[in-house]
Amino acid sequence: MVNKVTTATVIGLNAYRVSVETDVLNGLPAFSIVGLPDTSINEARDRVRSAIKNSGFTFPAKKVVVNLAPADLKKEGSNFDLPIAMGLLTEEEVLTEEKLKDYAFIGELSLDGSIRAVNGVLPLILGLKENGIKNVFVPKPNAIEAALAGDINVFGAETLGDVVNHFSDSPISRTVININDYLIENSKQDYLYDFKDVKGQQKAKRALEIAAAGGHNLLMTGSPGSGKTLMAKCFASILPPLELKEALELTKIYSICGLLSHDEPLVTKRPFRPVHHTASANGIIGGGTNPKPGEITLAHRGVLFLDEMVEFPRNVLEVLRQPLEDGEIVISRAKHSIKYPAKFMLLGAMNPCPCGYLGDKEKQCTCSEFQISRYQSRLSGPLLDRIDLQVEVPRLTSEELISTKQDGETSAQIRERVVRARKIQAQRYQNDGILTNSELTSKLIKKYCQIDEKSAEMLKLASIRYRLSGRRYDRILKLARTIADLEGSTNIQQNHIMQALQYRMTNTDEE
Repeated sequence: MVNKVTTATVIGLNAYRVSVETDVLNGLPAFSIVGLPDTSINEARDRVRSAIKNSGFTFPAKKVVVNLAPADLKKEGSNFDLPIAMGLLTEEEVLTEEKLKDYAFIGELSLDGSIRAVNGVLPLILGLKENGIKNVFVPKPNAIEAALAGDINVFGAETLGDVVNHFSDSPISRTVININDYLIENSKQDYLYDFKDVKGQQKAKRALEIAAAGGHNLLMTGSPGSGKTLMAKCFASILPPLELKEALELTKIYSICGLLSHDEPLVTKRPFRPVHHTASANGIIGGGTNPKPGEITLAHRGVLFLDEMVEFPRNVLEVLRQPLEDGEIVISRAKHSIKYPAKFMLLGAMNPCPCGYLGDKEKQCTCSEFQISRYQSRLSGPLLDRIDLQVEVPRLTSEELISTKQDGETSAQIRERVVRARKIQAQRYQNDGILTNSELTSKLIKKYCQIDEKSAEMLKLASIRYRLSGRRYDRILKLARTIADLEGSTNIQQNHIMQALQYRMTNTDEE
């Protein structure tokens, strides 16, 4: 008789229900698994056999066939061990299929019968919930993560014997968690870097505040030692807390990548991902034989920081263009394609020339015009078009350098304004499916970024003088919308347009 046990598999960020069918046939003892399993699933044969025997149960002494249906769906991971074992125990009449029909099972088995934690539990549970499953067994270390899905009964088990006993005389207690309380409790944090410790650089600080408030991309250019990297590290301290929807999105991503801590199963902090310039294109956008998320997806709803941005290979920088525009990355392979979210803020820092001292008031630049031109051309026009704010970070004056006063604003003070601006945006776009001004489409720009005649005339003159592209024109309006939100203004004023132009125009544009 064929028995069926329910589980799931993850492809990309989506989970698909899988039925584990087991059958015991007359013949020489053998154990085969079919249904497009990967190596880790095929190796489950030895793990399951030892786990069943070491848990005090009998393994079938016949030919065992396990089918993972649907058979045309690629399966990978070790989370199939527990459902396979439950199917075989049903064949041995330790359990009945009737008892298991309303349950799903996820978990990797050790040889002694204990259940080990697996990756991707939250997306698996969410997928099962969408398929109408009401009860699910998971490894005990994954129980809190699984309970974040809500509206599904989660049972965290330590051993195979515990799961079997649940259906007889020792039921396992459900794992319950209030996700909103958990998010609030764990979002409180202290930061190592604070803007109060950054000397001078008021214009750059203001640019970072605007970027955080509207989710905009920013590039800082300046000589070595001017504070670019320090301010980038401080940037994380002014980012607003995650909304529940954002936290769940990030938790799914980090769960699949195996980056979740069992002590903190919900991502409660916006990611800040610094990337070294030796990173490959696949490492940044994702990929591989079995595609996995890259740095841009790990930075979703947070920051991707590229220090010494022009040192990155040209092809690596160019792959950022499409996700910066669309907020997602599609990785295509011969048999399938996978879509990953990538709504991140790009934060870049670079020197103005190879020696680093072009325009410096204290030190003479030693680069030729050709060297400067070749160096700056590593950032293509289309990529720069996607960067909302471009700000110069000059060398500190000697007075600023030796000053011991800490009279600048703290990160907490700046964050209050950022959070207030984000709340305005969340309320404005609650029916539009976006969260920040940087996500505005052309249609929504016309709706929410209306300007008066004087502002329109100013933008017209700027577009003629600086030869603005359509994309750059739209980004100036988005930037002005964020500046208006920071000031609590309902409408975009002329001074907001002027500030936006100030942060969009570079020395190259003016030439």
